[in-house]
Amino acid sequence: MTRTQDFEDAAPRPFIHAGRTTLVYRSGREDGPDFVLLHGVGMGHAYWRGLAADLGTSGTVYALDLPGFGDAPEPEEPLDMPGSGDLIAELIRGLGITRPVLIGHSMGTQLAVEAACRHPELFPELVLLAPTVNPAERTYLRQGLRLVQDMITPQLTTMYYGAIYYVKAGPRWYLKKLGTMMRHHVELRMPLIRAHTLVVRGERDRISPRGWAREVVRLIPDARLVEVPGHGHETMITGYPEVAAAIRTHLGLPDGDDLPGLH
Repeated sequence: MTRTQDFEDAAPRPFIHAGRTTLVYRSGREDGPDFVLLHGVGMGHAYWRGLAADLGTSGTVYALDLPGFGDAPEPEEPLDMPGSGDLIAELIRGLGITRPVLIGHSMGTQLAVEAACRHPELFPELVLLAPTVNPAERTYLRQGLRLVQDMITPQLTTMYYGAIYYVKAGPRWYLKKLGTMMRHHVELRMPLIRAHTLVVRGERDRISPRGWAREVVRLIPDARLVEVPGHGHETMITGYPEVAAAIRTHLGLPDGDDLPGLH
């Protein structure tokens, strides 16, 4: 096994496409799959810390600050979801990533769906954590209420990342990007996915309810659902060992340092 640097020590590499900068934080080991992590709206790379460290024992991890979020500079206008999917594909090509496992959380699932639909040759493996936007609640008011519910949590780590990253993004950029989410009918794109897909939700997730998660699995031709007991929308923060284990099982990988290579 050849190690890269730990997640905590990773320095960002800027990737510039169409005048927009994405910051890429690389960690983990050199062999095995390449886990590409797409964060939710208003968030950034650091909230993947636990999951990235866990998956980093099985492969290389690329955690992103998408344009306008985290420490990535804010462009004048956000890309729509198809454009964001193309950006992810260009990043994969530009960085020479050859074994991508595309993992999106919340808004990141919408980017992941578009990338997988528009560039199926690049993305044979897809993981959707707490997919959005639930079509039954596609209004600004309902999504705002769900966000407030999600932020009222006894999990201090989740509250910390939420406070830090939402302040960094600011309300203007957050609302602009939320608009692209609301205009994206992700349910119409899911039947076009050809990737081997894992859908994960927390048992208590109000933003991505069970009925919607089951519908996602029905819509995607090759998909299965795993539900993590006792967690909500932030399950990849507070329940990252279970999420990492589900991803390894889905990919047919052994645990951590036992990985002999990707087959």
